[in-house]
Amino acid sequence: MKKSLLAAALCGAFTMSAHAQSSVTLYGLIDTGLVYTNNQLGHSNWQLGSSSTQNTVFGLKGSEDLGAGLHAIFKLEQGFLLNNGAQAFSGSAFGSQAWVGLQSDPYGTLTFGRQFDVMNDLVGPISSSFNTWGGSIAAHPFENDNLAANSVVINNSVKYASPLYHGVTFETMYSFSNKAGDFANNRSYGFGLSYAQGPLNLAAGYLQLNNAGNGTGAVTTGDTSANFIAERQRIWSLGGNYTFGAATVGLLWSHTQIDNVAGVFSFGTGSYLGATDSSAGTLAGSLRLDNYEVNAKYALTPALSVSGAYTFTHGAYNGSSPGWNTAMLQTDYAVSKRTDFYLEGVYQNVHGAPADSVLSHAMINTLSPSSTNTQVAVTVGMRHAF
Repeated sequence: MKKSLLAAALCGAFTMSAHAQSSVTLYGLIDTGLVYTNNQLGHSNWQLGSSSTQNTVFGLKGSEDLGAGLHAIFKLEQGFLLNNGAQAFSGSAFGSQAWVGLQSDPYGTLTFGRQFDVMNDLVGPISSSFNTWGGSIAAHPFENDNLAANSVVINNSVKYASPLYHGVTFETMYSFSNKAGDFANNRSYGFGLSYAQGPLNLAAGYLQLNNAGNGTGAVTTGDTSANFIAERQRIWSLGGNYTFGAATVGLLWSHTQIDNVAGVFSFGTGSYLGATDSSAGTLAGSLRLDNYEVNAKYALTPALSVSGAYTFTHGAYNGSSPGWNTAMLQTDYAVSKRTDFYLEGVYQNVHGAPADSVLSHAMINTLSPSSTNTQVAVTVGMRHAF
């Protein structure tokens, strides 16, 4: 009898130990609000918006301790639109993220699946468009440098992230075309490096997309991940921020080269300039864009903050030199650790672009293009994390 009781106790102890070493967590974020735009497709517009600042998602993430500092990890995440329940990434069950991998305390993390690119991981946090205090609606024109809050997701990717070493983190990734006989068609690769020590944070990165939007490769148009249809898109970025007590100030530069570009996409609704579906318009030739951003955030109290950003984007397209001015201002009030309310305004103006091309029309990210060179959007919203 005593042996039976001892065996049962040991069995229970091992079971409890196994449960303690693995975990699965349900999590999510909901972002919704009312958005007023002075000009969308030639008309002012009031709309119930979703994900103006952060992606609205729910997901599962888990970890299992394999011993010796090694963990099996996974994440499955679905993005959706709160106003109608539709998938944010059309046709994808877990369009926001779907990956599995191994995490080693001394050697780093290796993951496989549909993931955010390495430049978004490391340089993105310096941009206002990545953070809750600016968000997707504050992105650079056409979200040309992939720095906004997790808007471009890469398929078929293998990603390595180093452990933190004296404040330095390194990431690299490669994404396969998954197409027989066409290895280089619609593939992607990149790397990023960051340094964080005390109040200082620095980061740099490079990302290349080859023939994005073609078939079922690294970046596709079918799930709205592709921002441009082009033979090749190369992005360099460099930035940093510094925290002074309650204030954080950041500077960021990114350079995007888009070769043999055919079209650019908008995440707003409706067609424009002869394009169809969610496309904002057609292009032809090469497009170069340099983004120069300065941003700041100040915590007035632990619950109340104000933030702002200004980006000048200099372009070169078929002999023209278009320029964009994009400005953002936000105030945010947190009523708890998981719930906050925000009021945000974004202004964009474009000049110097060829007349009647998509580049000559202002287009704030997540919204349909303006019929003029200016667009203003104001949103009041609520976020809740769980």
